[in-house]
Amino acid sequence: MQTFIRLHPADDVVIARSQLMSGSQVEGIAVRGLIPPGHKIATRALASGEAVRRYNQIIGFASQAIGAGEHVHVHNLNMGAEKGNFARDYAFCADVKPDAPRRHATFQGIVRADGRVATRNYIGILSSVNCSATAARAIADHFSRHTNPVALAEFPNIDGVVALTHGTGCGMDTEGTGLKLLERTLAGYATHANFAGAVVVGLGCEGNQLQTWLAHSGLQEGNTLQTFNIQDTGGTAKTVAKGIEFVKRMLPEANAVQRVPCSVEHIVVGLQCGGSDGYSGISANPALGAAVDLLVQHGGTAILSETPEIYGAEHLLTRRAVRREVGEKLVERIRWWEHYTEINQGEMNNNPSPGNKAGGLTTILEKSLGAVAKGGTSNLQAVYEYAEQVKAHGFVYMDTPGYDPVSATGQVAGGANVICFTTGRGSAYGCAPSPSLKLSTNTALWQKQEDDMDINCGEIVDGTTSIQAMGEKIFRHILDCASGKPSKSELHGYGQNEFVPWQVGAVM
Repeated sequence: MQTFIRLHPADDVVIARSQLMSGSQVEGIAVRGLIPPGHKIATRALASGEAVRRYNQIIGFASQAIGAGEHVHVHNLNMGAEKGNFARDYAFCADVKPDAPRRHATFQGIVRADGRVATRNYIGILSSVNCSATAARAIADHFSRHTNPVALAEFPNIDGVVALTHGTGCGMDTEGTGLKLLERTLAGYATHANFAGAVVVGLGCEGNQLQTWLAHSGLQEGNTLQTFNIQDTGGTAKTVAKGIEFVKRMLPEANAVQRVPCSVEHIVVGLQCGGSDGYSGISANPALGAAVDLLVQHGGTAILSETPEIYGAEHLLTRRAVRREVGEKLVERIRWWEHYTEINQGEMNNNPSPGNKAGGLTTILEKSLGAVAKGGTSNLQAVYEYAEQVKAHGFVYMDTPGYDPVSATGQVAGGANVICFTTGRGSAYGCAPSPSLKLSTNTALWQKQEDDMDINCGEIVDGTTSIQAMGEKIFRHILDCASGKPSKSELHGYGQNEFVPWQVGAVM
C-alpha cells in the first residue's frame, strides 16, 4: 500500500497515510521535513500567490513559494488576497441527472395515528425559556430509569422521558428573526414523530409566550401536547408535580405501540461532521455520501447543512439543483452568511478549528470540499431555512451554522429521525429524540475511542474496503438504528444537553 493518497490527477498535493519522515519518496519526490498523517505534501513547486488544488478544486493560495516535497499547511497556504471570493461557476442545474431506478427496502418503524413514522418513542419535556429549564428537567428526572427505575417499569415500549432545555426565550426582539427561529424549532420538536407526546413548560412573563407560540405554530393543546406556566401554577414544586401528572396520563397510549415493517422512504437523515481531519473528505464523508445515494434510491431523505462549512464548495451543489431557484436560494444563504459574519466583525474563514488544523485541514475551502461529499451525488431537490419542515424527498439542504449541536437541532426540528455524524478527531455527541450514528474517519481514532464510534470508515484509508462497500455498510447501519438498535451515544446517555436552538440577534 502506498504511503500517500492522490485524490485527482490534477491535484498539487497528496495526503500522507501515515507519518512520513524527511527523505521519504512521494511520486519520485523526496519529502522535506516531517509530515503528520492526514497532512498535505506538495507534488510540484508552487509560486507565491498560486492556486493550490485538492479534489481538483482550489483549496487556497500559496502564501510563499512552496518547493516540491514540502509540507503544505497554515504556514504557507491561505485564502489569498480575495479571501476565497474567486470566481465560482454556479452553473445552475448543469449536473442534474435522471433519477436512479427506485429500490425498495423496509425497516421496523413506529407508525403514528397520522401516518408519520418514528424511529424512537419518547415523551419530551420542552422549556419555552431558560427560566423554566430547571422545572422541565425535574419533570423528566422523575422518570429516569437510572434514578427511578420503577417509574417506567410498566411501559417497556417507551424509550424514555427527556428534557430539552435551552438558554434563550427572552431578552430578545419579540418580532425578530431570533424568536421566529426559536418558535419554529420548538414547534418542530413538539410535533416530532419520535415524540409520542410533549409537555412544554414556561415561566409566564417571558418573550416567548406559550399561547403566542401555539398560535404562530398552528398548534393546539390535546392529549399529546400540553403547555403551562410556572407563575400560573404556583411555583416550582407545583409545576413539577403538574408536569409529572401530564406525563403519567400520556404513558399508557405512548406505550401502546409496536414496530412494524415500514418503507425506507420514511427515514430522514441529518448529515453532520465535527472534529474533521485530513481524512474526512477521503473516507467517512464520501462513504456517507454513498449511503445517501442508496437512501435516496429507496425514497428516503438526507439533509446536508452547516452553511459556513460548505463555503467555497457551494458551486458543487448549485450544479445539482433540480431548478434554478433552488440553487439561487443556496447562494442567497451564502451571501447572508458573508454579511452576517462581517457585521459581527468576523469572516467566513474563521474555520477550520484548531483540532481540524491539527488533523491536516488548512482553509475553509479545503474543509468545505470534503464536507460536501457527505451529500453524495443525487440531485438537490430543495433548500430550507433553519428548522423548516422538510417536505421534499431525496437530497435536500438546510441552512444552519456549522456548530454541530445547533445544526443538528435545526435538522431534527425539520424532521430528521436519524443523524449520521462523521469525525476524525473524536466526537462526544448524541441527539434526542433522534439517534445519532458516529462514523470514524481513521482507524487510529476507532481503536482509541471505539466505545463512542459506531462505524470505522478508516478501513478505506487502510485500503481494506472501498467507498461503495462502506456506503452499503452505513446504509445497513442506518436501517438497523432506525429499527431500534441503540447507537453508542444512546448507550452513553447523550442527547438532552445537545439541544441547542440557533440564537440570532442582540441579547437585550
